[in-house]
Formats: sequence, C-alpha cells, structure tokens
Amino acid sequence: MESQLTVTALQTTLFWEDKEQNLVHLEKQLMKLPTTELIVLPEMFATAFTMEAETFAETMDGPTIEWMKTWAKKLDAAIAGSTIIRKDEKIYNRFLFVAPSGAIQFYDKRHTFTLAGEHMAYAKGQNDGIIRYKDWRICLRVCYDLRFPVWGRNTADYDLIIYTANWPHKRIHAWDTLLTARAIENMSYCIGVNRIGTDGSDLQYPGHTAIYDFLGEKIGGTTENEEGQITLQLDKAKQQLVRTKLNFLNDRDSFLIQS
Repeated sequence: MESQLTVTALQTTLFWEDKEQNLVHLEKQLMKLPTTELIVLPEMFATAFTMEAETFAETMDGPTIEWMKTWAKKLDAAIAGSTIIRKDEKIYNRFLFVAPSGAIQFYDKRHTFTLAGEHMAYAKGQNDGIIRYKDWRICLRVCYDLRFPVWGRNTADYDLIIYTANWPHKRIHAWDTLLTARAIENMSYCIGVNRIGTDGSDLQYPGHTAIYDFLGEKIGGTTENEEGQITLQLDKAKQQLVRTKLNFLNDRDSFLIQS
C-alpha cells in the first residue's frame, strides 16, 4: 500500500477562449515542476470559464485530452483539470484525471453555476466522482460544488478531495472558508486550485490555491495574484491514525442523494 502521495497544485493565468495559448503556457510551467505524482490544473484550463460550450466542446479523443495524455506520460504523473466535453448530444464541464498510463477517470460537474448561465450551456453531471489512484481514493469536484457540503460529504471513505475552479475575487472569502470546512468535516486532505488573471467578462481571479490537511490546517498556499505551484507529500497513514483516534467520521449521518 502506498501511504504517501506527492501532489502539485498549479496556479496559473488563463487566456480567454484560446486553447493553443493556454496549452503552450501550461507546458512552460509543467517543464519546471519538481518530481510529483499528481498535477492539478484549474477549471476549464484550456479555455477559461466560457459559456460558449458548443464552440469549444471536444470528444474524449480530442486534442486537449491527447495533450493531457502526452504530458502525463512525459512527466510520469497524473494530470487533472476540467475541460469541455461533448458526449451523446450533451456537453459537460468534465473534471478529467489522466494517469501516466493514459487511463482516464472523470467527474462531470453536478452543480452548474446558474448565476453565470452554466446550466443552460452544460448538462448536469450524474456520476459520483470517486476515483482510485495509487491506492488512494480521491473525490473530484468542480468549483460551485464547493458550496454544497452534502455533495462532498465523505460517505465513501475517500482520502483526498480536490476542487478545481475559476473562483472570482469578490467571493474569495467563501472559497477560503469552504475549503477549510470541507477538510475539517470530512477529515480529509483537501486541494483547491484556482486561476489568476481576468476573464472575458472582466471578472478578476486572485488564486488562493491551497492544500489543507485532515484537520483543516493550511499546509501549503500560493501568493495572491501570482502564478505559482505548491508541491507537497500527503500521508494517508498519518491521516488514518488521526481518524481512528478522534472517530468523528464514525458519527456521520447516513443519507441517500437523489438526482
């Protein structure tokens, strides 16, 4: 069993609706990363948070996924982040998790952001987003999902929850607070990756990418409004010792989530 996992949270600017420029820009940063096993990118890392779903949607064998496969193999690290995927006449904001082997796992964003009209451009996801990688159980979530604690509740005994996002500056206090809460209430490592810069709607994004431990302590953070990365080693055995000692998850409620 692999108790430890080295993770990298990558905070970057995104170029509005420009896949080529975004991927080239990301490549420059990927080439400078330290050795790691998992790299997490922001939400819609290839386009930024656009509602032009029809224009930018790709299939699961499209160029963005091929790019992820190439770099996952080259770096011998899984690469995770969301992009726009068309499947069976529907379009999803899909959080892709691509292993070095080329194997793909994914989660489709369940809570589409109605304030921006995302529910009109993208279908609501139906899968649970619990995946396995290197003996770790990982819960994948996207941006607005962070506001809905029931949907992130640790009923599946996951070890790590990841939020990929385009979370604007004017609501960044909620981002910081809710990431801390998700780590505390689920006794889980929690990674939140947000972008920086300005999008096509003139919204500003400050970053605040961070990694929290299973008691809600921030163990790594980035500089506001600057590109950067956090690389840390997470320890599942240490987490399990604390869970066993405190027993908080044993008292969680049981419930059924309906669509």
